[in-house]
Amino acid sequence: MVSDIIKYDFKPGLPIEFEVVSLGDLYNVHKELMTSPHRTGFYHVLWFQEGITNHLVDFKQVTIEPNTILFLNKDIVHQFDTKGNFDGKAILFTDSFFCKTENHTKYLRNSILFNDLFSVSKIKLNENKAFEDLFALIIEESGNENDTFHSDILHNLLHNLLLKSERIRREQDFTEIKKDAHLDYVIMFKDLLEKEFRNRKQVSNYADGLIVSAKRLNQATSKVLGKTPKELIDERVMLEAKRLLVYTNESVKEIGFELGFEEPTNFIKYFRKHSDITPVEFREQFRMD
Repeated sequence: MVSDIIKYDFKPGLPIEFEVVSLGDLYNVHKELMTSPHRTGFYHVLWFQEGITNHLVDFKQVTIEPNTILFLNKDIVHQFDTKGNFDGKAILFTDSFFCKTENHTKYLRNSILFNDLFSVSKIKLNENKAFEDLFALIIEESGNENDTFHSDILHNLLHNLLLKSERIRREQDFTEIKKDAHLDYVIMFKDLLEKEFRNRKQVSNYADGLIVSAKRLNQATSKVLGKTPKELIDERVMLEAKRLLVYTNESVKEIGFELGFEEPTNFIKYFRKHSDITPVEFREQFRMD
């Protein structure tokens, strides 16, 4: 029986797929869940208002100080610190809630908050009354469930909060990427890669899927990210391999097969080529740490 990384969908029974929750209450009730590696099929805006803690996001440890806001895309693997010692608020929402039009979908796919190509997105909220007022309005509106305009008002408030957050992010440590054809190709490539990395390993497969030459795709990724398409494909496959090795009990053979390798030896050679150790050695090393 193959055991994948635990994945949680949005809470059933809510009139809309949007929720504001207390981080402290959520942690106290669901500590075991929150401190275990898990995926979610929805987006997180985590406002850590109190406490100093760490948050693990795909093997990257993010240091959290009071008034830090963390933005997490759907389907990443993350976990909260087992020590707790934090409190704050969280906004949780899905594509179904936010993507009411094609423009909304495009915004969410391109937002630097959920699609930073270099790091996990976070901001340090210094005195910012406009942000705090927006958040307060969201909390207030979240109680008006029977109102005809409830969903649209919440959507507009959330959109404004995200735009405000992007402005703050750009004023802090964000590395701006020029919006041009290179970036457009990179975003399309990353979207396709996320869907197909288990099945497609060759650059030509992705170039064909995007109706562009492999040379043009290489120009785009090299210009924007300083990496070739092949390097990005290998990074994505390796990330999933590491997730499955550390966070599941699947055998090396099962993991290799899940990632598109028909022979276990091919997967072991591939993993070793890109990490200098075998899958078993990586699993033992990480679990001992």
